[in-house]
Amino acid sequence: MERLGIVYWLKHFGWKLAGVILVLYSVIAGLTIDVPELPLVAQSIRNVFFHVCMWFSMIAVFFYAVFCSLRYLASAREDDDVKALEAVHTGLFFGAAGIVTGMLWAKFTWGSYWVNDPKLNGAAVSMLAYLAYLVLRQSVSSTALRARLAAVYNIFAFVLLVVFVVILPRVTDGSLHPGSADETPFAVAKMQPNMYPVFMSATLGWILTGFWIVNIRVRMALLKNKLK
Repeated sequence: MERLGIVYWLKHFGWKLAGVILVLYSVIAGLTIDVPELPLVAQSIRNVFFHVCMWFSMIAVFFYAVFCSLRYLASAREDDDVKALEAVHTGLFFGAAGIVTGMLWAKFTWGSYWVNDPKLNGAAVSMLAYLAYLVLRQSVSSTALRARLAAVYNIFAFVLLVVFVVILPRVTDGSLHPGSADETPFAVAKMQPNMYPVFMSATLGWILTGFWIVNIRVRMALLKNKLK
């Protein structure tokens, strides 16, 4: 019984605790460790521990939303539709955080909160596509039809996200973002060895936190549906 209790605790609470610890560590270390003094970027290089991780978390949560939508199309279970919806809500939060932290970084490095950059514009288009997903759900009264249409559109929105945020900036000339053309994704950071543990901790920690948020939102939504 004691062994089962440990397994239960790790399954339901261990990963959440790990997420909290990793996020706290990455925030503290990200603000205090030594970083290279690069021209133009300077101390704003620390934003790599925050801005980039928001995008990775967003993509992970949106991918989970697509997975739930595919499961709904296969089984028509209401729970899967609810999970997809709440994952989209959470992904939009991380997307907004990524855009805000990116705008602050752009102001310090490029002199403007927004520039004509393929990745910036692609991120904006992708966020609008997911906002349209929420509008679509509100415009259909039939529960079953709404869930099916939303599931199909969710798949389309994720493909659009990959094209505009991942693929297009790499094949388009003139992007100011790292990971474009022949650069590596972390070229702008010029990360030193001591930066990688912090960056990896931040990425994993925020992804786990994102799924924790999804879990809470799903439980609240299912409870609300039962009360209705």
